[in-house]
Amino acid sequence: MAVLAGAEPFAHTGSTEAGFLLCHGFTGTPASMRPWGDHLADAGYTVRCPLLPGHGTRWQDMNRTGWEDWYGAVREELLALFSTCETVFVAGMSMGGTLTLRLAEEFGDRIDGIVLVNPSVMTLRRDAKLLPVLSRILPSVPGVANDIAKPGETELAYSRTPVRAAASLAKLWKLTRADLRKVTQPVLLLHSAVDHIVEPVNSRVILDGIGSDDVTEVVLENSFHVATQDHDAGLIFTRTVDFARSVRRAGQVDAG
Repeated sequence: MAVLAGAEPFAHTGSTEAGFLLCHGFTGTPASMRPWGDHLADAGYTVRCPLLPGHGTRWQDMNRTGWEDWYGAVREELLALFSTCETVFVAGMSMGGTLTLRLAEEFGDRIDGIVLVNPSVMTLRRDAKLLPVLSRILPSVPGVANDIAKPGETELAYSRTPVRAAASLAKLWKLTRADLRKVTQPVLLLHSAVDHIVEPVNSRVILDGIGSDDVTEVVLENSFHVATQDHDAGLIFTRTVDFARSVRRAGQVDAG
């Protein structure tokens, strides 16, 4: 299937000193990450943001993929960044945050720092327990896109949630939660005070579970779930650059 206009992956070639891998969310596309990526590129960073398998075409295509496919795509891009940049950061929103955490769990200190925006590792929805059964009989349910407070902003994402893919995401959540203690890199976690998609308890579970000593938490007071397209987008972008510069300075001091 043809990729929707605006949903294409993107990359910026900047400094070989530092690069960012950006991971978009469930049923979303790189469009939600592009302003973030442009800001990082303007700051001199190399940036990669892949389109996850099954995304950016039709929701039916997502039901033919699972978390292993999405993780494989970001993992491949990460390995490419390792080969070109001395310092590597990973950042993600929503399920992109889940993938970011999983990469941090696997690759340890090869990743120099991670940035999470409204990351998900669980849900309090009771019907989520039925996903394994529902996935065999129900192709899709209403979508979760466009949770944005800012007027005039639209998320480029599916209008339906593919149930089989959602069941696979739940498996990824479970695996990622079980290994949170392996996350030891510096962490910048930004989460919205009001989020209608990912419950605030997700950020608390992550903060309580990770093994990192260097953790910065920022509450986004004026944005809903898709915060990179919302009122606090500028804050996310500037805090990300400040975080990366701080991590790199600390690394230079340690090396010295």
